[in-house]
Amino acid sequence: MVTLAVFLLGSYLLGSIPFGYLAGRLQGIDIRQAGSCNVGATNVVRVLGKGYGYPVFALDCSKGFAAVKISMLMATGRPPEWNSPEIFGILAA
Repeated sequence: MVTLAVFLLGSYLLGSIPFGYLAGRLQGIDIRQAGSCNVGATNVVRVLGKGYGYPVFALDCSKGFAAVKISMLMATGRPPEWNSPEIFGILAA
């Protein structure tokens, strides 16, 4: 039960990291007030350029990838293999 609670808390904290906002702060811009006022990667590309937008996109995707990989590890007790059908499903999403 403790493992589940730790997993849920960790997943929540992982998903709550606003990489777009952090990229804006690095440039001294509140990304929530510029462009479309969204902290997503598309707005970061519009306001800060591709040099910041692409890494924000990759980091946002990695949050979802990490959550799914950890949940698969918890469900099966072993890490998923890289050629398993589940991994292809994750990469397609």
